[in-house]
Amino acid sequence: MEKFFVQKCSTLDDTKQLAYKFAELVKDEGCFVNLFGEIGAGKTAFVKFVAEALGIKEKVTSPSFVILNEYHSASIPVYHFDLYRLEHTGISTITDELREYSEGKKITFVEWAEFSQGELPFERIEINVTYDDDDSRIYEFKSVGNRNNKVIEGLQN
Repeated sequence: MEKFFVQKCSTLDDTKQLAYKFAELVKDEGCFVNLFGEIGAGKTAFVKFVAEALGIKEKVTSPSFVILNEYHSASIPVYHFDLYRLEHTGISTITDELREYSEGKKITFVEWAEFSQGELPFERIEINVTYDDDDSRIYEFKSVGNRNNKVIEGLQN
């Protein structure tokens, strides 16, 4: 059963607080996260704050040009994919790799997951980031599969 959570973030500090709460909920078990949203909506900012909360020492940057950034300086590794430049044919070349990054104790973020053409069927959390009328951001979380329901429930508390 899918679970949902929605939060409005009016400031960057609101986003930071949400990301820190999320990091606390996933730091032990890890998770696979698909990120959706327009350019500049706040996907990478959210990932940066999660990494900061986990204690990542490296500079966290958008993987737009390199496809994948890896961070190993915290107690749990963080992998950050960006599928934007791969488009449809390129996705098929990394589908197996993405499946591997969904297993075990790690946190994997995939920006522009909409380019996956449904090739990401494993259990995951989907985060959709949208602009609100007052330039704030709306973060919508959804668990796909039962594994991550407790994360969504934790965000609700």
